[in-house]
Amino acid sequence: MRRPGNSAEEKNMIHLTRLNHIPLVVNSDLIEHIEITPDTVIALTTGQKFLVRETPDEVIERVIRFRRAIVGGPKSRADEV
Repeated sequence: MRRPGNSAEEKNMIHLTRLNHIPLVVNSDLIEHIEITPDTVIALTTGQKFLVRETPDEVIERVIRFRRAIVGGPKSRADEV
């Protein structure tokens, strides 16, 4: 049985939710930009775009939390203070 987070591909991933409530796992290294429209649109360097339920701030927070977990920094922006 494969355990989450063990493969090299999963080490850069963040978990998001599509508008239709389907889970989506995105390689955070491929995020080019986040569009703020009525919905949040994640644009990847590959040209793919995904509409997600999370706000842009939530997506940014997940990327920051993920990257800090790798280097052992504070868990959230609130932990910095």
